[in-house]
Amino acid sequence: MTLRADRIRDLLSNAFASAEIVIQDDSHRHAGHAGAAPGGQTHYTVQVVSPAFAGMNRVARSRAVHQALEAEFGSGLHALSLRLLTPDEAGPGH
Repeated sequence: MTLRADRIRDLLSNAFASAEIVIQDDSHRHAGHAGAAPGGQTHYTVQVVSPAFAGMNRVARSRAVHQALEAEFGSGLHALSLRLLTPDEAGPGH
């Protein structure tokens, strides 16, 4: 069984070449809340640092990530907390 976090990483890596991706499963913090499922894998914090975000506003960046993860939302992904940056915005050592 492939973990959703692994699938998210693969999908985002394919959508945003040269991206640095950090994924944290926060599902345990949402147990009993809307969208939570037994076994978790429903709520994530995701940071993506990619040159592809240059020239895009915050809404456009979020839409691009949601589009890349459309299949995951259709199969139980409920919520994402996103931090989407260009390498310049992330600063040195990101």
